[in-house]
Amino acid sequence: MKKTLPPISPPEDQLTDEDSPFSSFTRAEPILLAVTGMSPSVLTETIWALANQPEPIIPSRVIAVTTTTGRDSIRHHLFTPLSRFSGQTAWDTLRHALEEKGFDITGRLRFGTTADDIRVITALDLVSGQSVELADLRSPSDSAAAADYLLEQVRAVVENPDTELIASIAGGRKTMGALLYACMTLAGRETDRLTHVLVSEPFETIREFYFPTQPGGDLLDRDGLAHCPSKALIELAEVTFVPLRNLFTRELGQPAGTFRRLVENCRSNLRRTTGDNLQVEIDRTRPHTQINGRLLELAPREHLVLLFFAIRAKQAETIVAAYDEVIADLEQFRKEIRQTAPAQDWGDWRHASGLDRSFDSRELIRILSDLRRKAKRAGGDAAFLASVLPERGRCSLDIPGPLIHIKG
Repeated sequence: MKKTLPPISPPEDQLTDEDSPFSSFTRAEPILLAVTGMSPSVLTETIWALANQPEPIIPSRVIAVTTTTGRDSIRHHLFTPLSRFSGQTAWDTLRHALEEKGFDITGRLRFGTTADDIRVITALDLVSGQSVELADLRSPSDSAAAADYLLEQVRAVVENPDTELIASIAGGRKTMGALLYACMTLAGRETDRLTHVLVSEPFETIREFYFPTQPGGDLLDRDGLAHCPSKALIELAEVTFVPLRNLFTRELGQPAGTFRRLVENCRSNLRRTTGDNLQVEIDRTRPHTQINGRLLELAPREHLVLLFFAIRAKQAETIVAAYDEVIADLEQFRKEIRQTAPAQDWGDWRHASGLDRSFDSRELIRILSDLRRKAKRAGGDAAFLASVLPERGRCSLDIPGPLIHIKG
């Protein structure tokens, strides 16, 4: 008897008189999207692990994202007839093995050697102006192209409400897995899954191993020793990720854009959300700053820089992009602070010898870096200051003026 994959029933509070736990309401269409490299057996292993969960899942289709060498490897290892499999391919044997276990795979496990099934990462050749398929990820530009490509693949699935995305980071270079994780964080839904397949030793490094009940009966060789495939243990590890798409609905509702642009937009939204929840109290007469009540202790030059940007934000000064555009104003502010120091109180922070030196853009960058480090070290809500301090491309304190309080 063929196994029927478990349906998803509506929540109890949504059942109508005509509904029952045995209604025809079915689960979303599961799609396996996997990055692969020179070991395409991660596909068969992942599918085997999904089918042998407490609640079995057989993907309706499989999409492999890879390079040209990865595509060749899939064709060779999964779709070439093998004598030890009686002339069948490894992919065919997997399908037959699942059927023998009682699974109905009719209309499921759509996968082949077409470009719609094996999707090769492409990049722009700046010399010819043409799109080229990547043989490997060898440079930062290759990684950037891979990020954009993977984001497109993830979005193509998650924008369909009738799908459930199961993304696998088990194959390919570590860069590909890391980028797929990032794409799932940016675009994935709460109902989607991110997985990694775990295969017991020594089978994880045996190319001829695909799944425990593979046919042929031959023992697999590893370092001169024979190993029986049936002894292999395959487990599916769930990789936790935080789906941020609901926080960035505006960005995700726009045309795809690039991975980098989406990350920058998401950071901007997150920064604004953070800034809207910070109450900053900074003192002119003492080097004291409090972030939501948490004290932040700074050196005189650090305090002066933070005070300078806090006043600019409070007064809604024009936001500039480059550090060197504020140096002249910062220098003028340094001199004014020195002039306000009490003549007889040499312990006042404004008399500190460190305030005698002028600023340049290089030191400003270093001081801002020190401020971020000290904010994180202070802990509590003070740590959030690190994300709203001036940065490259935005030389401003990203906190609304009404939330900044200047004392003294």
